[in-house]
Amino acid sequence: MNEARTPLIDCDAAAALIEPLTELVIRAGDAILAVNRSAMKVDGKSDGSPVTEADLAADRVIAEGLARLAPRVSSLSEERVHLATPPYKESFFLIDPLDGTKEFVAGRREFTVNLAIVSHGTPLLGIVGAPALGLIWRGIVGRGAERLTLRDGAAPLIEPIHTRPCPPRGKPWTVAVSRSHGDRRTEAFIAARAGAVRAELGSAVKFGRVAEGAVDIYPRLSSTCEWDVAAGHAVVTAAGGKITDSKGAALHFGLGAEDFIVPEFIAWGDPSAEC
Repeated sequence: MNEARTPLIDCDAAAALIEPLTELVIRAGDAILAVNRSAMKVDGKSDGSPVTEADLAADRVIAEGLARLAPRVSSLSEERVHLATPPYKESFFLIDPLDGTKEFVAGRREFTVNLAIVSHGTPLLGIVGAPALGLIWRGIVGRGAERLTLRDGAAPLIEPIHTRPCPPRGKPWTVAVSRSHGDRRTEAFIAARAGAVRAELGSAVKFGRVAEGAVDIYPRLSSTCEWDVAAGHAVVTAAGGKITDSKGAALHFGLGAEDFIVPEFIAWGDPSAEC
């Protein structure tokens, strides 16, 4: 897409989009839940990660929806990364149609649909839907964040959410850790916080739990991809937290990092916390 024709999405424009985008995430989640996990085909990508018909079904729903809602805005999806044309200097959609495919294949409930709007390299809007849990976390940076509890036949229950302060000195941290991924640097970081309590979670649900104040921190000091992080980044920031690298520097998205890799990040519930 011609960059000059791509509109810049600001807070007001994001606010106008958040409801239809939330509906799109719900529909993508429904497409995932409609797939029979016991009978589906699981393929492997070049990096060894799995992809299923559920990933592709959710991606189709989102791609078609974004083409209707915002046809002039570029989009980057994990499942269409071969079409990417970085750098994305203005605004674009960044999507992981099914984050936590390993959790999904294993029959667990902690998988998500992640959709973000990134402007000038920084996530502005984020929606993290957990269809099997009936939950959505969403937010616009500078406008706050909220959790939606989906209810059959009724309007969602919508509650404002906020991150929580660091534990008082001598009290343990609650740390979100991945059930499917581990690494030595992250373990060393956790070990440096005496008495840290691990909360094992899958996918971007970890960002949601930080945003709602259920856990204090989510460190990932090994590489992941931009589409795994962007929506959660916006939700945590909108809820009052911050996302940095291990040195406290900001993250940037869509600007041409090789293979859209995020080398490391820490999601802090308390923005005054120090590395």
